[in-house]
Amino acid sequence: MPRTGITVYGCEPDEAVLFRELAPGFGMTATLTDAAVSEANIELAYGNRCISVSHKARIANSTLLALSKAGIAYISTRSIGYNHVDVKYAERVGITVGNVAYSPDSVADYTLMLMLMALRNAKSTIRRADAHDYRLSEARGKELRDLTVGVIGTGRIGAAVLERLRGFGCRTLAYDSYPGAAADYVPLDELVQRSDVVTLHTPLTPETYHLMNRPRIARMKQGAFIINTGRGSLIDTEALVWALERGGLGGAALDVVEGEEGVFYADCRDKPIESKLLVRLQELPNVIVTPHTAYYTEHALRDTIENSIVNCLKFESGEQHG
Repeated sequence: MPRTGITVYGCEPDEAVLFRELAPGFGMTATLTDAAVSEANIELAYGNRCISVSHKARIANSTLLALSKAGIAYISTRSIGYNHVDVKYAERVGITVGNVAYSPDSVADYTLMLMLMALRNAKSTIRRADAHDYRLSEARGKELRDLTVGVIGTGRIGAAVLERLRGFGCRTLAYDSYPGAAADYVPLDELVQRSDVVTLHTPLTPETYHLMNRPRIARMKQGAFIINTGRGSLIDTEALVWALERGGLGGAALDVVEGEEGVFYADCRDKPIESKLLVRLQELPNVIVTPHTAYYTEHALRDTIENSIVNCLKFESGEQHG
């Protein structure tokens, strides 16, 4: 029986190792390329109905149309979010787009790490220690048990964050358009006003774009913290910088930032960063920025590759419908 084929675009070396290891066991052949999918390399997908793409590059609608004409019927994105693909346009041209589930613990653990680092002024402390200044900071840290943490978005990752927070003894509030976790749900604006820490775990959609806009950020408690391991555009970055510079917020810890495309995942040591807002955020002593790496664990990566393969096989068998 002929094997099912998948073309994997934007395939990193560690992903390639796992695709080569896992695909044969599922009776699948994998064509791998480190290039993002484009009209220039669609021929790599000829003969296959399924492709796998990374979240690191946006897929143009013209590319989706060309993929459809080339016989591609299913795109498995190696991410939870879909914001790099126009899913509705893909459906109009006959392509189903599916995401992958991976260990929510990867992002949940990282979220708690960033939260604790922000509350304990870790950025300034580490920078001083690296410069051999071992004096205590004038700013004392905060303990989670004394705080209220608001969790926006209670899907698999948000629920895992809530579970971890219970061990710290803090009060938690939650907001989600579709409540499901065991949590104290309140309206969004109430959560923002009552929380000492706000952490974002909701998908990026037209409805959640700039969910944390200037009015909402202005409603946050004096000295509150904001954590984002979701998507950069959940926050109006200009409004965030404005609040941080004026001392309204205690700080921020961001694994995702608006305008990160083309900057994160690249070596930019010898070239200027065009995003002035990103540069400003990194200059601020109470802001931690990391390059969209919360998901990146051995466990989550294996989940991602395996589920990309399984998604395509389910689609081919008629079980997967997006």
